[in-house]
Amino acid sequence: MKAITVVPGKVSSTALENLDEPAASAGSVLVETIAVGICGTDLEIVGGEYGWAPEGHERLVLGHESIGRVVEAPAGSGLAAGDFVVGIVRRPDPVPCYNCAAGEWDFCRNGQYTEHGIKSLDGFMRERYRAEPDALVKVDPDLGELAVLLEPTSVVAKAWEQAELVGRRATWHPKTAVITGAGPIGLLAALIGVQKDLDVHVFDQMTEGLKPDLVHEVGATYHTGPIEQSVDDPDMILECTGVPALVFDAIEHIGTGGVVCLTGVSPTGRNLAIDAGLVNRSMVLANEGVVGSVNANRRHYQAAADALAAASADWLGKLITRKVPIDDFQQAFERRPDDVKVVLQVSG
Repeated sequence: MKAITVVPGKVSSTALENLDEPAASAGSVLVETIAVGICGTDLEIVGGEYGWAPEGHERLVLGHESIGRVVEAPAGSGLAAGDFVVGIVRRPDPVPCYNCAAGEWDFCRNGQYTEHGIKSLDGFMRERYRAEPDALVKVDPDLGELAVLLEPTSVVAKAWEQAELVGRRATWHPKTAVITGAGPIGLLAALIGVQKDLDVHVFDQMTEGLKPDLVHEVGATYHTGPIEQSVDDPDMILECTGVPALVFDAIEHIGTGGVVCLTGVSPTGRNLAIDAGLVNRSMVLANEGVVGSVNANRRHYQAAADALAAASADWLGKLITRKVPIDDFQQAFERRPDDVKVVLQVSG
């Protein structure tokens, strides 16, 4: 079967390979991969920045944002041939730590978790894979291939949950939310914020084009200037870029008692001149909260599935700006100015 693999840590090592069919020992459910989304993590692995191959292997099968169709599943599994499913990316560590044992593997304490297409587990950029039922999320058949957006939506669903948990330390009635970044994560964050009946404001650099249009269509407001010039004292800020200057801008301009949730992973080695005392003073005197959020567990995948099922299929479809056949896989890893979400089409 066809698969896209890479040697982790080695630049320009991505290749289309012909691999053996997945072994039955890998899981009782056989899944045919339909499509896999491309994100910044994939580009960083392709660029040799990180990644870990399965033990005893040199190469790693890429891909963690998947949608597939069940080919065969055991009786009593809750799955049947033809079901649309999404593979859960992170799997619990084998010890397990107390969070992994409780199904909260996104809060793994000892770092021995594994992740499909990233850390020690082959990913979904292959024509077929096997998994156990508890590693798969069944999605609404009406959503179909658009469920390739479910994994990034799960990350956003967790971020919203984390921000709300911090906010509920006191009586809290949030009304205004700011999203920094209008990439896939930012747009999906805006979708959920609108579904929560919040006044959502999205900040990005593009002055025209698809991204501003998508923000308006989902029912949010689009901005290009500084936060403080457009929104007064937001209750929540979801920072979705990882740009260090925007991270501190969010912390500086959150409202009294508000919560900033950081979802973007910042590059290292970039220094900023900040008034650390002023940041600390503001956070303490205004009861502000800052929380980081990464990955997701099954609860967040289900919340994401519910959010996508309630969304406009037409709007979701516009987020997918390019579909690349697996034989032309190199084009999927190219950054283009008008890209929002690029998808590798593995099968029909």
